[in-house]
Amino acid sequence: MLGVIFFIYVNLAFPETRCEFVTHLESPDAAADCFECHLKCTPKIAQDWYESKHGVILVKCFVCHGQPDGKGSVPYAVDPDVDGTCRKCHDPSINRMEHLYGLELNCNKCHPFHQNSLHHKAYVKPIAKKKIE
Repeated sequence: MLGVIFFIYVNLAFPETRCEFVTHLESPDAAADCFECHLKCTPKIAQDWYESKHGVILVKCFVCHGQPDGKGSVPYAVDPDVDGTCRKCHDPSINRMEHLYGLELNCNKCHPFHQNSLHHKAYVKPIAKKKIE
């Protein structure tokens, strides 16, 4: 019951930040292109994705976040499980980096998902166990 009250509060208090789940159900085509809606309600995230490597090669939001209606092989999550989600596509690279340089528990620490410069934090300070030569 408390969860329902909280959900109602968030949707009423912050209408500009909510994901219009009902809209997705009424217009299935809208679910396939999150960008247009998120450009209005979360423009920074939408722009970061658009300029990122994922945006350039058109890796759609639902590949990592799942579909809001729960359909598809990926469960819907605003904040998906990092290790499992990244490994779906990047397992060989992750294994190679882990073997050579060590591995952080959270990929996003060095590789921000929605940002253009995916390696910017890795060059700011040494995070890996070994020094890259």
